[in-house]
Amino acid sequence: MPDIIQLLPDSVANQIAAGEVIQRPASVVKELVENAIDAGATQIKVNIKDAGRTLIQITDNGCGMSDTDARMAFERHATSKIKSASDIFAIRTMGFRGEALASIAAIAEVELRTKEHDQDLGTFIHISGSNIIAQEPVSCDSGTNFQIKNLFFNVPARRKFLKSNPAELKHIINEIQRIALANSEISISLYHNGSAIYELNGSNKRVRIVSIFGKNINQNLIPIETETSLVKISGFIGQPKHARKMFGEQFFFVNQRYIKHPYFHRAIMQAYEKILPPDAIPSYFIYFDMNPADIDVNIHPTKTEIKFENEQAVWQILQASVREALGKFNIVPSIDFDQAGSVDIPMPLRDYSDVQTPEIKVNPAYNPFEQTASTKNYSGTDRSFAPTPTQRTNLSSWQSLYKGLEPPEYSGSQPETPADEPVQFRIEEQQTAKSSVQFKNKYILTPVKSGLMVIDQKRAHERILYERLMQVIENHEVASQQQLFPETFELNASDATLLTSILPELRALGFDVRDFGKNSFIINGTPGVLHTSSPVEIIESLLEEFKNSPVNLQEKARETVAMSLAQASSIQSGQALKPAEISELIDNLFACKTPNFSPKGKKILSIMPLEDFEKLLK
Repeated sequence: MPDIIQLLPDSVANQIAAGEVIQRPASVVKELVENAIDAGATQIKVNIKDAGRTLIQITDNGCGMSDTDARMAFERHATSKIKSASDIFAIRTMGFRGEALASIAAIAEVELRTKEHDQDLGTFIHISGSNIIAQEPVSCDSGTNFQIKNLFFNVPARRKFLKSNPAELKHIINEIQRIALANSEISISLYHNGSAIYELNGSNKRVRIVSIFGKNINQNLIPIETETSLVKISGFIGQPKHARKMFGEQFFFVNQRYIKHPYFHRAIMQAYEKILPPDAIPSYFIYFDMNPADIDVNIHPTKTEIKFENEQAVWQILQASVREALGKFNIVPSIDFDQAGSVDIPMPLRDYSDVQTPEIKVNPAYNPFEQTASTKNYSGTDRSFAPTPTQRTNLSSWQSLYKGLEPPEYSGSQPETPADEPVQFRIEEQQTAKSSVQFKNKYILTPVKSGLMVIDQKRAHERILYERLMQVIENHEVASQQQLFPETFELNASDATLLTSILPELRALGFDVRDFGKNSFIINGTPGVLHTSSPVEIIESLLEEFKNSPVNLQEKARETVAMSLAQASSIQSGQALKPAEISELIDNLFACKTPNFSPKGKKILSIMPLEDFEKLLK
């Protein structure tokens, strides 16, 4: 039998490694910017074209490389950070595996220009698909300039699975956010197709956070600072009232490295327990500084997952730090132990002359056992008795409260409905006006012939708005209600990019939103089918809903926007409704084509059969 085991060629091995390290254009940006930071750069410029498909150019003013180092950097496992196995557990730099450049060069065309500060000439290297095309001296600026062109040109299957340009650009922006937040002292700029997304000057952490997420977040930040022998924790947490329902402003950093850590996230959520709105997530920017020997960063190719030696202890310190910060700013109620358990007795009034004591009138002749004329004798074996006139009146009043609750009689038999068709219900006007009630400010209860119908008010409103918006799209009846005073608002770069990508769909629905420059927008008009006094909140809620939409923007863009807009604009659970509003909601729901399910397929209503009530009372 011939031998079947053989060594892979370097080019194939590099492509396999690229599958782990380089997943998308954002991965290239992350690896090269981190290399620039390790090279001591104080200024880094990132220039992107077509969300990184065509060009990723990264320029820094770091130490640069010699001609030998420039060539060696593209070899697998070539690194300047590790000389022995023990060095792995003392890493304070970003990259150290030595796989990034080799992986990038295997799936793209790479041009490198680099020069050390004390040299007159630099080095130019051109590599395509792991093949060296050229290496020669060149006149260039000190530092390093990488140009990555035609990413995945020789791996068409990988290129085919890239998302749309807005989606890929969003991933790049997220990577720049993480690096910029971890290294606030470094100036970082990001340009896409010639337009500036970020131009961040070196600053402190708070200024950097505000520069990325907008000036409105400044008043939301609460500083946190704790130092122990195990770990130093610093950064900022957000006020509960500004918490959002989606992720986006939650960051952990260990020794200036961004990490994901669900266990630590749970510590923060428990610290906010009972002071957060339902389903809300607070903002936090937490920086851990600790001995590299106490952590292991080598458990994942992207190094975003880190193992802590004393994880539980760090968890407890983190939770205590967050609670302390909230307490200092009077966010959580404090306990005065000197007054705990004492009774607060009010001081007596000095002048009692004007105080009127309430009078209690008592009928001394009243006998509760005295029989009235309307009662039968209660003696011997005759134990029956009739209600008094007062009792009769109360009973009549009690019955009047439920007058009209009985479902109206239907004439004829109800036609059978196929199982795959939405069930239609006949709701009488008298019934909706008098019989329907709101329960817990979340559900609407209304009797039907077969029992009791329960309607989720938010999902019902979502269905109504969605079908109205879709009708506007289908009939091309764009009705925009112009704002008397146009509103301007600012978004972070990631949300601004997302909003820009869906502006055509928003205009098709009746939104008149224009780009105002510098991640700012102006609202001149809103859809006529929406009645809102805060269009900015609607836009922000729309973006939050749209981020988690499972539908690709390119496939059903307007339907997706309509779905997200309906969900963002609908009445919330917990909102009290007037009887007329309840009646109108029910009428509009059953005028919909699909009243049974929300736009995202969740049940809107359910009927509890009369038999189930009878079983409960047995």
